[in-house]
Amino acid sequence: MPTAFIASWGSGKPVIGFMTDIDGLPETSQKPGVAYQAPLIANGPGHGEGHNTGQGVNITAALVVKNLMQRYKIPGTIRVYPGIAEELLGSRTYMVMAGMFRDVDVMLSSHVSSEFGTRYGASGSGLVSTQYTFHGRSAHSAGSPWMGRSALDAVELMDIGWNFRREHIRPDQRSHYVIVKGGDQPNVVPPLATVWYFFREFDYDRIKELHDIGTKVANGAAMMTDTTMTERVLAATWPGHFNKPLAEALYANIKRVGMPKWTEDDEKLARAAQTELKSKVEGLKKEVSELKPPAEGARGAGSDDIAEVAWNLPTVNLSYPANIPGMIGHHWSSGIAVATPIAHKGASAGAKAHAMTALDLLLNPQILKDAQAYFAEQTKDIKWKPLIPEGTTAPVELNRDKMERFGPELKKLRYDPSKYKTYLEQLGIQYPTVK
Repeated sequence: MPTAFIASWGSGKPVIGFMTDIDGLPETSQKPGVAYQAPLIANGPGHGEGHNTGQGVNITAALVVKNLMQRYKIPGTIRVYPGIAEELLGSRTYMVMAGMFRDVDVMLSSHVSSEFGTRYGASGSGLVSTQYTFHGRSAHSAGSPWMGRSALDAVELMDIGWNFRREHIRPDQRSHYVIVKGGDQPNVVPPLATVWYFFREFDYDRIKELHDIGTKVANGAAMMTDTTMTERVLAATWPGHFNKPLAEALYANIKRVGMPKWTEDDEKLARAAQTELKSKVEGLKKEVSELKPPAEGARGAGSDDIAEVAWNLPTVNLSYPANIPGMIGHHWSSGIAVATPIAHKGASAGAKAHAMTALDLLLNPQILKDAQAYFAEQTKDIKWKPLIPEGTTAPVELNRDKMERFGPELKKLRYDPSKYKTYLEQLGIQYPTVK
């Protein structure tokens, strides 16, 4: 994976990992510190979920722990891993299958939020990400359309068939698609067309069943149009499951750290953004969240491939307060705060909580024993197995065309700390900028 890395320091046991997502989202470009839509690059990619903040949490925590381990001669190993292409669930299944976590004792994961807290037990959905490509025959759309076999017709018929089938599938499921190739020009019958589906459910068997139904519908569309169909599974993940003893240890440190001290400028930006989004105007959170047990009944439908790690070793996920409550996920509004003092304070608070938890694990072996006992019970009857076919390789070419298109403009926006004290200063943005 050309954008991945592993940073390691120390030796011996325990081996403590820090992990978080690094990727952006298409068409969510936004000027930081500006409480209304103002893209840095028109229609360009941006941080519409705030994944630019997570490595700040992890690297700060790792450096602090490293320094203390050196000073007090504490044995153990710390590692920093990236969650590459998390929005596409594109890396961690492959990392698990490659054995990259076999010697890791615990994983301290983190994710941007407007809250400061953690939870344990089942969390979120799992999914299969797959592309169906239909192969037809080109022809002149006006002169001899009967000679053609439209791959685009097959894609559209698959989508129609799937949307009719939804009525007869568990309402818990989530499924969505985009047509990534639909032909080149109207006067040529499209000989090639591709549709990309996410099939989400809440356990391995149901995810697999949903995917199988989708493939049946695709095969039916190919039969109706006299085309052929090939499938490429890109990625997959199980639903999450986080470790209770680790969550309890982390939560104790979250309470010790407490919420950041927000300034009136921070609050002004938050309230203006909430007003712009027509959300509840409440400013920033003032108290840490309660330790959250497993959700009963319906739970969050989002997916994160940190779940693949969580089914292979004790894992906990930290929510750190680097964003504004009431913003829309995968939307430019979630990029307003994530290069401002709000994000710096929230990420620093998260780094403190993770560093303290790593030290607890290094100095109190009982926490690790309890975490391992919980993990053994979690996996006693449920054993992880990949949802991707054997031999599948990571889809590293995804978004390559977007990066080729936007890369030169993005490069101009890289922060230069040798010239500017803050990124906002480099961009010439007054903090906060509100209507």
